[in-house]
Amino acid sequence: MRTANISVIIPTYRRPALLSRCLDAIRQQHCPDCSFEVLVVSDGPDEATRSLIVSLIREHPDFPLSFHELPAKKGPAAARNYGWKKGAGELIVFTDDDCIPESRWLDAYWTAYQLRNRHFIGFTGKVIVPVPARPTDYQKNVAHLSTAEFITANCACSKAALDRIGGFDEDFPIAWREDSELQFKLLKENLPIIHVAEAVICHPARAASWGTSIRDQQKSMFNALLFKKHPQLYREKIARSPVWNYYTIIISSIIAIIAFISGFNSLAITALSVWAAALILFIIKRLRGTDMSFAHRAEMIITSLVIPYLSVYWTLRGALRYKVFFL
Repeated sequence: MRTANISVIIPTYRRPALLSRCLDAIRQQHCPDCSFEVLVVSDGPDEATRSLIVSLIREHPDFPLSFHELPAKKGPAAARNYGWKKGAGELIVFTDDDCIPESRWLDAYWTAYQLRNRHFIGFTGKVIVPVPARPTDYQKNVAHLSTAEFITANCACSKAALDRIGGFDEDFPIAWREDSELQFKLLKENLPIIHVAEAVICHPARAASWGTSIRDQQKSMFNALLFKKHPQLYREKIARSPVWNYYTIIISSIIAIIAFISGFNSLAITALSVWAAALILFIIKRLRGTDMSFAHRAEMIITSLVIPYLSVYWTLRGALRYKVFFL
């Protein structure tokens, strides 16, 4: 067997069914001019995934697959770092366990890498997110991955480039903003990031439980961390300004409560009107183009009542934790 010139890194944690589907697709890769290896790295002890990999290696002895696990859960950034440092390939390709690469995925990356002939370089591919004509709010958010500039669901870097920038920042302990942080380091080093449209993966939107959008607000804390590390690029590529509508909702509700308690009824009614108008605009924005079933609309209305408060809470908590002025 030839020494691999591509190392595919897949972080995972206790999702063997999704991982199996991903590995089935990678096993079907057609890359006549390259050889590759696949390193599955579990973010912590994971017996189910270990059993899956052992079974696949036994069933497909020619499939260059290996399993690694971190001794304790540290996040996907740490798992990816472990993987690319272990990999033998000069080109490191990343995907996630819930993705399905098309058969020419690796061939497209390898062709682009050979064509550029650059020692320090990054790549990003095409992400397809199949959603219904009227998706749920969660599916609509996942669909934004198809227009993202750089995500770890489908990207690649020369190993030399990863060495130069230090890989992923393990200060990001969850799957949020660690890919943007890597992108920003590449940009600051003036390393090219080439879009390879032929490197295609499918990223199905998994079923989401009720209230997922509420739990997701905790991620806002790590926006503050990314802003602290790369303030200019954050404003250029993530968010040009704070979500002022959230602050309008929060401040107007506080003013309304204080005014009612203090007996300033006219001010209270005015503030309550502002709160209601801002909240209605937020709900309309979330509902636009989405599933119009009663259950989904009810979920959107109920969760919209608390999302602004939770989002700002986690944003300010992140600002305090990371000692940065960030709204």
